[in-house]
Amino acid sequence: MARPQVSDGEPAAGPDPGYVSQSAAEAPYPPAQQAPYPPAQQEPYPPAQQAAPYPPPSPYPPPAQFPPAEPQPKEYQPSPFVQHANIGVPWSTGLFDCHLDQTNATMTAFFPCVTFGQIAEILDNGQTTCTMGSLMYLVMAPALCTCSILASSYRTKLRQQYNLVQAPAEDWVLHLFCPCCSLCQEFRELKNRGIDPAQGYLGNLAQQQAAGNTMAAPQAQFMNQ
Repeated sequence: MARPQVSDGEPAAGPDPGYVSQSAAEAPYPPAQQAPYPPAQQEPYPPAQQAAPYPPPSPYPPPAQFPPAEPQPKEYQPSPFVQHANIGVPWSTGLFDCHLDQTNATMTAFFPCVTFGQIAEILDNGQTTCTMGSLMYLVMAPALCTCSILASSYRTKLRQQYNLVQAPAEDWVLHLFCPCCSLCQEFRELKNRGIDPAQGYLGNLAQQQAAGNTMAAPQAQFMNQ
């Protein structure tokens, strides 16, 4: 609709009651509702997942509970070593424990005949002297088998005297393949039993007599009082 025209010198008329502004014509009807203030809180997207229970439930049913089985008594099984009960006692040192007596080990390495003579004198109760035993070993040394048989016979005598086990091999095998180690082991065995082969048979006998007199002296003195 056209607005009325105003001539010169005439006051402008008031707003036309039938005039509608362009902004009013474009406004929607009914007017849009305004958003509430403060705005409503929306749920987060994606929605928060709930924590799974720990430990997770098993998909299988629990196993059936049974009472524990009663232990069955074990059957007695005899040991395979019982039938060999009387095999002897073990040696006080091993075959290769030569480092326990370095003096004897050095002597045996260079002069095995001397160590054999000392052992033979003790085992023969002084009937075979150390010199005689050393000469016997020295003469048989070129024949290796003869020398090992001679030395193994004295090892057997030592075992029988103290009820020692024949280990880790037969006597003749040890003196054939390990003659020095065998002699050192026999020397240490006698020494650990209170007999020093280096002192000879008479030297050990004198020590035993001196120890016996020392122990008997206080007893005689007490009896005299």
